[in-house]
Amino acid sequence: MNRKKLQKLTDTLTKSCKHFNKFEVKCLITLFYNLVGDVPEKPGVVTGLDRNVFRNILHVTFGMTDDMIMDRVFRGFDRDNDGCISVSEWVHGLSLFLRGTLDEKMKYCFEVFDLNGDGFISKEEMFHMLKNSLLKQPSEEDPDEGIKDLVEITLKKMDHDHDGKLSFVDYETAVREETLLLEAFGPCLPDPKWWPASSNFSNRRASFCFFLHSELLL
Repeated sequence: MNRKKLQKLTDTLTKSCKHFNKFEVKCLITLFYNLVGDVPEKPGVVTGLDRNVFRNILHVTFGMTDDMIMDRVFRGFDRDNDGCISVSEWVHGLSLFLRGTLDEKMKYCFEVFDLNGDGFISKEEMFHMLKNSLLKQPSEEDPDEGIKDLVEITLKKMDHDHDGKLSFVDYETAVREETLLLEAFGPCLPDPKWWPASSNFSNRRASFCFFLHSELLL
């Protein structure tokens, strides 16, 4: 991408991006095209990160190992559901993923956990996610029973209207009471150690560049 196009894209995305400044947006755009590679742009064809490349970023950079959760995170970034993450989706997705407010993160996490997109997290979805993310203990005769018990305990804690499933209102109420429940069904956000929570940390520019080059430019 030539300098003029990069500047124009940076200006456009900075205006709509809540949590990154202009310098950071420019770094993320440059990083995006480094990850995508030297692919010639074609009219009507979106240049983007495919599922495999993005999953590798989640695994190597953010330590994610749960295949189901990584797939759901990919879907969370791929807002137009076209099978790849565009540069705009990349910048806006990382803005929420790394620096989103609690309200933004609650909405994002709920969408990740709502596997069938019906607006609720059912017992079956809870069971499926917890079974997928928790390590089975070799000594357990029937680990599924332990997962079922955990689902019931979770429902008792979070299902405020007692209808046997979690609506967003149930989930939001529970998380506001106890923020540890934000990722109750699997780690779908980076560990705080990966990214400073405050936008006003010292040597911000140096820290951002170090992160980009040491963690993402693989």
